[in-house]
Amino acid sequence: MSLQVQFSPPARGLIIAGAVALVITLMHMAAPILSPLLLATFVAIVATPVLRWLRRAGVPKWGALAVIIFILLDVGSLFALLTTGAFEGFRDSFPTYQERFMLLSQQVGGLLESAGMSHSQEAIPDLLDPKKVMGVVRMVLSNASGIFATGLLVLLAVVFILLEAPSLRTKLHAAFHLSADAEARISQLLARINRYMQIKTLTSAATGLCIWLFLWAIGIDFAPLWGVIAFLLNFVPVVGNVVMMIPAVLLALVQADLATALLVAAGYLVVNTVIGNVIEPRVMGKGLGISTLAVFIALLFWGWLFGLVGMFLAVPLTAALIAALDASPQTRPLAIMLGPELKKSTPNASPSDA
Repeated sequence: MSLQVQFSPPARGLIIAGAVALVITLMHMAAPILSPLLLATFVAIVATPVLRWLRRAGVPKWGALAVIIFILLDVGSLFALLTTGAFEGFRDSFPTYQERFMLLSQQVGGLLESAGMSHSQEAIPDLLDPKKVMGVVRMVLSNASGIFATGLLVLLAVVFILLEAPSLRTKLHAAFHLSADAEARISQLLARINRYMQIKTLTSAATGLCIWLFLWAIGIDFAPLWGVIAFLLNFVPVVGNVVMMIPAVLLALVQADLATALLVAAGYLVVNTVIGNVIEPRVMGKGLGISTLAVFIALLFWGWLFGLVGMFLAVPLTAALIAALDASPQTRPLAIMLGPELKKSTPNASPSDA
C-alpha cells in the first residue's frame, strides 16, 4: 500500500526553493570543474558546423577533428604569445609609467585642491595604486602555466564532446523518451545558441582587430594586448564594452596626455557603437530573446556562480535556462518574465515564440 503525502502550495513552493538553493550551492562548489566543461561545451557548439562541413567534404572523422584541434591550438597559441609578451613588456616599462603617473596624480590633485577638494593629492594615488597594478601583472605571468593547463583541459573536453555529438540526439531520445515537441525545442535552442556564438565570435574578433589597429596607429603601447582584451570582453554583456576601454585610456593618459586619452576613449566608443549597436543587431536579428534586465541579472548571477566563464557565457546560459523553464507550464511564467518584451496582442505567448 503506497502512502502519498499531499503538500499545500506554500509548502511545495518552499520545498522547490530549497531544492533549487541546494543545487545552486553544489554548482558553486563544483565551479572549478564545471567552468572548463561549460566553456568546452560552447566551443564545441561553435566548432560543430565546421566539423559537419568537413565531413560533408569527404574528410574522415579523425581527420576533421585533427583540423579543428590544429585551428584551436593555433588560436590559443597566438593569444598566449600576444598576452604574455605584452605583459612582460609592460612589467619592464612599468617604472617609467609609475613615475609619469605620480607626476600626473600630483598635478590633478593640485587642481582638485585648488577647486576646494581637500586631501586630493593623497587620495588620487590610492585610487589607482601602482603596486596593485604590478601585482596583477605578476599574478598573470605566474599563473600562465595554470592557464595553459586549463586550456588543454578545455581542448580535450571539446574533442570528446565532438566525438559524442553525432550520437547525442539518439541517447537523449532513448534516455528521456523525448517527444517531438521537446526535440524541436532542443534543436531550435542549439541552433540559436550556435548562431549567437558564431556571430558574437566574429563581431568580437572585428572589435579586437579594430581596437588593435586604432591604438597602433596613434602610437599607444601594447596595442595587441588591448585588442585581445577587447575581443574577450566583447563577450561580456552590458559592462564589457565599458571595462575594455579603461586600461587603454589610463595608459594613454600616463603615456601621452589628456587629449590622447580622450581620443582613445572616443575610438572605443565609435568601434563599439558601430559593431555592437549597428552591425551586430542587423546580423543577429532578435538574438536569443532575453530582456535587457534579465541579461544584467544573468551577468551577476552566472558571474558569481562560475566566475569569468559565467560572465562570458551569461547570455547563452540564460537562453538555455529560459528554454528549460518554458518547457513546463508551472515554470513558464518565469520564462516569460526573463524573455523579451511581448506584443500587446499576444500576452500569453511563450519566450520561444518571440
